[in-house]
Amino acid sequence: MPRPFSAPPWRRNRLSRRRGCDVSVGVGAGSGAVAVMAGTPASLSGRDEGSFAYLTIKDRIPQILTKAIDTLHRHKNEFFEKHGEKGTEAEKKAISLLSKLRNELQTDKPIIPFVEKFVDTDIWNQYLEYQQSLLNENDGKPRWFYSPWLFVECYMYRRIHEAIIQSPPIDDFDVFKESKDQNFFESRESIIALCTHLQEVVRAIEDLDENQLKDEFFRLLQISLWGNKCDLSLSGGDTSSQKTNIINSLEELKPLILVNDTEHLWSLLTNCKKTREKASITRVDIVLDNSGFELVTDLVLADFLLSSQLATEIHFYGKMIPWFVSDTTIHDFNWLIEQMKESDDKCMSQCGAAWETYINMGRWVYQDHIFWTLPHEFCVMSQVAPGLYAELQKAHLILFKGDLNYRKLTGDRKWEFTVPFHQALNGFHPAPLCSIRTLKAEIQVGLRPGQAEQYMTSEPNWLTTGKYGVLQFDGPL
Repeated sequence: MPRPFSAPPWRRNRLSRRRGCDVSVGVGAGSGAVAVMAGTPASLSGRDEGSFAYLTIKDRIPQILTKAIDTLHRHKNEFFEKHGEKGTEAEKKAISLLSKLRNELQTDKPIIPFVEKFVDTDIWNQYLEYQQSLLNENDGKPRWFYSPWLFVECYMYRRIHEAIIQSPPIDDFDVFKESKDQNFFESRESIIALCTHLQEVVRAIEDLDENQLKDEFFRLLQISLWGNKCDLSLSGGDTSSQKTNIINSLEELKPLILVNDTEHLWSLLTNCKKTREKASITRVDIVLDNSGFELVTDLVLADFLLSSQLATEIHFYGKMIPWFVSDTTIHDFNWLIEQMKESDDKCMSQCGAAWETYINMGRWVYQDHIFWTLPHEFCVMSQVAPGLYAELQKAHLILFKGDLNYRKLTGDRKWEFTVPFHQALNGFHPAPLCSIRTLKAEIQVGLRPGQAEQYMTSEPNWLTTGKYGVLQFDGPL
């Protein structure tokens, strides 16, 4: 079993090192894995008993699987009404497959290849072979508690998807949709407050001077940051809605931002605006995280960027399949805008209508790509998904929302707290980028000397509760 744990062991002993940033095969390619940039720290994993990775694999993931099984069971009548006996049999099959997965996880069984053909099946199975190649001969097969946490957590969600697509005619069922919708509806009052604020800003935007625009930009960035607290994978699928008006809390939350690089973002975008000729564009890409309230905060920020002419077009990136409980898919994106548009609240409705217009005009573009649901860290994107990397290179600024994106940006590794963000990116630099993230994993870089130690003394779980956040920039200063 995993070894006993008192404090994150890499905080006590920094000498552990393993292969650097990993590369499996490219999308559609047939080559094997290679390793680059050796000398990076070891991956976070469940082998450290008591660590957040360990507790996630031991407790949170089984809880999420149990909720998925319960959700399927509660919909059995609906499946029967829609599909007859085939629906009933499909529900039983999906539950059986998810129960088997839960048992494999809880008994630390070897991780098995995927069998159902999907666009990423070969890439995943080759990645499994790559993980096998990292083990010593005596280690056997990759297992849940002994493999990199990022890999096994992504693998679990991909196995949920496999269980569903193996169970037609319910093979398009999203086991997380109810939770995502609930988050949106329970956050209604906060969403109304945010939409009301945005409408007031947009109406007055031509009369705002540069300092007022800057203050508003900073305000909406912080709202987008704290919107990231509404994460259903952190809560194990339990409700995680925003019940209070977040705008009123920003001043008291400001000291909880450990790295705040908003000045750099403002300088970059205002320089783009000043040097932009009428025909040229300023493009901001937003790599989305959670749907529901957090997605609203991201869309409000995107609306402001267009209205203030800090950007001329926004590209959003979401997941191709249901992921980490509450991550945004195209269905979630479209559903939310439709809900906003049809709301009986005037400001919500106005926002929804405006956002639909942006999409129809091509000023907002939604894109998805299978890379976002692969287990790879982002430093291999240029090799694994060169088309996606080339697309990101067209952006003037990329905003990466949330904790999972931060883990993939930094490789989910045991970095020193003071290691520069640029170094932890391991060569991933498609364009200037900023991570907007509340801390929900035992990884954070770019802190000042002594800063982390202050929190460790008084708050042992400061890295994982979502209480603290960062707006962390990498690019030309």
